[in-house]
Amino acid sequence: MEGEARYCTTSLESLIDFSTSKLGRNVNVLANEVKTGSQEYEFGVGMEKLADKSVVCYKMNYPYVVFYCHTFTKTRTYMIPLVGADGSKAKAMSSCHSDRSAWHPKHVAFKVLNVKPGTVPVCHFVHNNAMVWIPK
Repeated sequence: MEGEARYCTTSLESLIDFSTSKLGRNVNVLANEVKTGSQEYEFGVGMEKLADKSVVCYKMNYPYVVFYCHTFTKTRTYMIPLVGADGSKAKAMSSCHSDRSAWHPKHVAFKVLNVKPGTVPVCHFVHNNAMVWIPK
């Protein structure tokens, strides 16, 4: 897809190499900070914009360690504070894609949001099995 770079990494070295090739050598690695278990969360106060570019790497279900990493142009990364039903605090990573005009018009995001490609940003939470690389 136009504006996307992707790569499957099978070692820590290739994971670092791909991420730093897209972001430079001075990076932070972040992940969701959510207590294990199942409960409902509400949005807390203090959403923080972290970066205007990122590399997101998802752990794949293989018999050995494989991460699927990708990056999109025109994507912002946010940390969203959450408050659990039991009062516990958590933080969740979110990606907002500001230009999805290149996405297929029948992509599920457009159906769920009832919008057309290129009209509004498409935001989503990042999976708990992912790490987000951002420039420092």
